[in-house]
Amino acid sequence: MSLKDKINEDLKNSMKAQDAFRTETLRSIRAEILKMDKSGMNREMNEEEELQLLMRQVKMRKESIEMFENAGRTDLVEKESKQVEIISEYLPKQMAREDAEKIIYGIIESVGAQSPKDIGKVMGPVMKELKGKFDGKIIQEIVKNRLGG
Repeated sequence: MSLKDKINEDLKNSMKAQDAFRTETLRSIRAEILKMDKSGMNREMNEEEELQLLMRQVKMRKESIEMFENAGRTDLVEKESKQVEIISEYLPKQMAREDAEKIIYGIIESVGAQSPKDIGKVMGPVMKELKGKFDGKIIQEIVKNRLGG
């Protein structure tokens, strides 16, 4: 089942259950999907594009959470956090940090990276391997710490 179909089905169910918050969140995802559909692709989104769309939605909300925390708006932080939880249900299960570190360290070794200048050589293969499975900011932090950046 495509993401679009799954979102539409879950949206119907949340409307029937009168879960206003979940309905609002699912509508925002569906709006992004429709925007992609109308962008002139003339085809269904593939799995990678669906993943990018969802990750973009999560990233936007995490940035909002950060801004609201700095402004002391705990009510909005809570709302955005709940939306992140709902959207995350549609993302692949996130990998444990230890597992991600093993993969990152393996890639660092395989490309022969040794200094902060080599971060660029490492990030491409690491992101290709871990995209959608682990947070990109944390990946960058692990790589920088390992290479002394």
